[in-house]
Amino acid sequence: MNSEQNAENINRHEFLRKLGFAGSALAAVYFGANLQSCTNDRVSPAPTNLTLDLSASENAALKNNGGYVIKDGVVIAKSNTGAYIAATLTCSHEGKREIIYQTDHFYCTAHGAKYDNNGKGLNGDGKKGIAVYTTSLTGNILTITA
Repeated sequence: MNSEQNAENINRHEFLRKLGFAGSALAAVYFGANLQSCTNDRVSPAPTNLTLDLSASENAALKNNGGYVIKDGVVIAKSNTGAYIAATLTCSHEGKREIIYQTDHFYCTAHGAKYDNNGKGLNGDGKKGIAVYTTSLTGNILTITA
């Protein structure tokens, strides 16, 4: 008999079990390459002098409290108190670029992470917070800076 005939044919799962991997350790080996941490390191670069003309039709949503627009990776909103606020479009939970503004807070449509107007997380998925930016208004020109 040659060594090929004696070789035991096993699948990957059995091979890992023979190495001593079981339970959650086995799952980590299988899925480890796709896991991501909940960090803020995937946030888009901060804007430098992003400007919006509030009289332009594409920014009409900013005339109403709770309205928002998205430009260059930034969510710009008019809060329920009438203040202009801005935050990154990128959620710190899983790096999805799905932040919107809902009446009085930032919200990620991907998994439900919520953030207050200062970027502080309001639930477990939002616990890492998001980057918020400084806004200043001169006439009809709103400027957003890091």
